[in-house]
Order: sequence, then structure tokens, then C-alpha cells
Amino acid sequence: MQIDFHASAGPSLGIEVELELVDVRTGHLASHASTILAELGTGHPDGEHPRAKHELFESCIEVITDVCSTVGEAKTDLAATIAEVREAAGRHGCTLICSGSHPYSLWGEQQISPSERYDELVEAMQWMARRLQIFGIHIHLGVRSGEKAIALGNAMATYIPHLLALSASSPFWEGHDTGLASTRSKIFEGLPTAGLPVELADWDEFEQYMTTLVHAGAITSVREVWWDIRPHPDFGTIELRMCDGMPTLYEVSAVAALAQGLIAHLDQLHDEGDLPARPREWILRENKWRAGRFGLDADLIVDDAGATKPAREAIATLVEQVRPHAEVLRCTDELAGIATMLEVGSSAARQRRISDGGKNLRAVVDLLARELSTDEIRHETRS
Repeated sequence: MQIDFHASAGPSLGIEVELELVDVRTGHLASHASTILAELGTGHPDGEHPRAKHELFESCIEVITDVCSTVGEAKTDLAATIAEVREAAGRHGCTLICSGSHPYSLWGEQQISPSERYDELVEAMQWMARRLQIFGIHIHLGVRSGEKAIALGNAMATYIPHLLALSASSPFWEGHDTGLASTRSKIFEGLPTAGLPVELADWDEFEQYMTTLVHAGAITSVREVWWDIRPHPDFGTIELRMCDGMPTLYEVSAVAALAQGLIAHLDQLHDEGDLPARPREWILRENKWRAGRFGLDADLIVDDAGATKPAREAIATLVEQVRPHAEVLRCTDELAGIATMLEVGSSAARQRRISDGGKNLRAVVDLLARELSTDEIRHETRS
């Protein structure tokens, strides 16, 4: 099957943020998305807000940006929509948080959003879909052709562990500390087309991949290819899907700046014929595991001999590599936030610090709500 790639002129940016609705009294997830979205849609075409959407569960609302040129523009866009959602949620006794998983709500108690697509997903995937009480950040990066989308996606896969470690925010699952920094990443890998992206030779091979799975009835569109990095032909982007939900727009913006600078860096290397090869499958898989297990405290494998480097050091080096491109893209201020994230620690670490050894998970929810509303991160400790 032929798939047209609607090319972007340059490294444009789009961000999708999955917000959790939580009851202000109990801190549990609250299934009010349909009611809130109906209110937000008033006055908009077809009664739908252009920037706030349903997700799989009624306890989640996804907010999205328009196509943006800069990270600052995307952050302003997100902030405006989140403010609207927060105000509407407040009328129904809810507040908002953003993290890879909720600390103690149960997936079996979540209501599926009213959608034929979601009904079909649950019917097809059963338990694997029903337990997807997880929340992420997706970053779309514009690229100039389908062939570039494949080449740059292959090269970008090297940095899946870096971005996962930075965003890791799901240490708790149904009231228990899993010992992982990103429980979400392991749960999501249960879907048949999720996890590490397939390494493809070119756009023709991507079309063959899609032909095989569509004709076999495994998927109906690229929307059901849930790789950590996937080409998005309709948008003319590479979509990064490895990140856990991040509690602040400060963190979202910092990671988006790193991603946008990185795609520009790799695009230049591709034009110069110097694009680095994707790591061996076993190295990439091990590095992703280490990032999901240890977060920013991971040691990442850097060569075939098994040499390692601390994730913080590897990320700091990457920041310096992309800084010249960040200057061109006008996102150096946001990129500077990576240094703060490396110092303060991931959300997973902050959640553990305030949880009193996992005994006070309500304090974790309160922390997440406070961080989203204030857009500040700091060395939190339990009181």
C-alpha cells in the first residue's frame, strides 16, 4: 500500500499531554471527562474543543497544541488549554495531575470513554488494553520527507533511554512501589505494536510493514502502531512516545527543547552523510530497561564492549551537542531546564522522597497537583 507523507518544511513542534482528573477529596482518579469536555466544547464547531480530547479512560483528558515553531509557543498553547480544563474540572470537584501512573487508583475501576475506536481496541486487546491506566507525553517533530522520517527515527532510537530517564514518573502502581522509575513503560510494552520501534531500511519497508499488518487485520492505521518512535504520515512528523507524563510544563518544555534540538542535529548529520547508526538491538533494549528501572540513576551502555556511562552524564553531553541548534530554534532557555531536572531528579525520585517509604501516597498526589499548578520542581521531602 502506498502511504503519502505530508512533509514539514522544518523541525516544527507539536505536543500532546495526557492529564489525569483526580477527586480533590480522595485523590483518586475521577471519571468526569465526558462531562467536562462537553462543557469545554460549548461554542466550538461540533461541540468539540479543538485542544482538549478524550483518551481511553474517562479519568483522562488529552490536551494538544497546534503546529508550533518554538517550544515557547507550544508551552503557551498548552498552558492556556490546561487552564480551561482546570477551571472546568474544579466545577466537578476535580483537580489535575500529570504522571506516568496514578499512585493508587485501580485500573479495574476505570470507565472506558464512549468511542467506537476505544470499544474496538478493548475488544481486540482485552486485558492488555483494560489495564492501560497510564499517561504519557507525545512530541511531534516535523521532518522533510518520509525517507528522512525513517532515517532520523532510526538514529533517534539511540536516545529513547535518555528521554525516558528524564521523564520517568511512574514508580507506584495500584498502591505499591514497583521498584521501577517508569512502570508505565513496561505496562505499555504489553501491546503487540508498542515498545521499541522496528528498524526499517527506508520508506518502502515502512509501507510493506503497514501493508502486512493492515491486510492481516492486525491494525487499521498508523494510529495503532504504538512504537516509542513512529513516523506520522498525516502530520509529516516523527512522533516521540516514550515519555511518561511529566508533572510540570517546565519539564515538558525542557524535554521538548532537547527533542527539537536533537532532530535538527540529526537532520544536519543526515544531510552531511554522517548520521550515526542505531545501536545494536540488545544494547538499546538493555538501555531502555535500565532507564525504566533506575531513571536518571541508570548507567547506559555506550559501546559493543559493554562500557557504560551514567545517564546524567550522557544527557548532559547530549545537551551540549544540540545547544547550537537550540539557539537557532530559539529554545535555549527551555533547554536549560534539563540541568535543573538532572539536579533535582525525575518525578519518580521526587514522588518517592515525599511518600514516606510508600506509606503516604496521598502526599504524592498532592505533590503532583501542586507541581502542575505552580510549574515548579524542587527537592521535596516528607514533612
